[in-house]
Amino acid sequence: MDRAFVFGYGSLVQSAAGVPCRLEGHRRRWGVAMDNRRTIPGYKYFLDPKGSRPAVCVAFLDAGPEPGAHVDGLAFPVDPAALVGLDARERNYRRVDVTDQVDGALGGRVWAYLGLEEARGRFAAAVRDGSAVVSRAYLEDVRRGFAAHGLPFDLEPPVPVRDLTLVRVPGPR
Repeated sequence: MDRAFVFGYGSLVQSAAGVPCRLEGHRRRWGVAMDNRRTIPGYKYFLDPKGSRPAVCVAFLDAGPEPGAHVDGLAFPVDPAALVGLDARERNYRRVDVTDQVDGALGGRVWAYLGLEEARGRFAAAVRDGSAVVSRAYLEDVRRGFAAHGLPFDLEPPVPVRDLTLVRVPGPR
């Protein structure tokens, strides 16, 4: 099994060329968040339309185990260098081998990024205190990615959607 794939079920679908498939035994949900008040080298934060940095937790899609459920998505090929880059980008997730849970024979190991407990905890706390939001650009990118691949996506966020501008933070030198 020298070939490797990543199963995308959210923003990873938007830029990928791959094979539509399903992750069995999981359900897609809004379930992880990053704290927009923190500046982390090599990561990101968001600004509102006035250029201010809102004190919110920005929510993203997650997939969690649920017997009998499935998640539609896209499996795309990756090389070892791409996996290293994705591991850094997907800092609120852990890379999990889901090869045996993806329908279809792709001819290689299949990874999915599933939410870290701390990122899921941040989301739950932010929902409780009313500080969880979804970036409109993120939601629209996900919708466009799914539509481009003919995949269904109709999971509306359970929290407010806000116009936010992504700011990338340079990494350490």
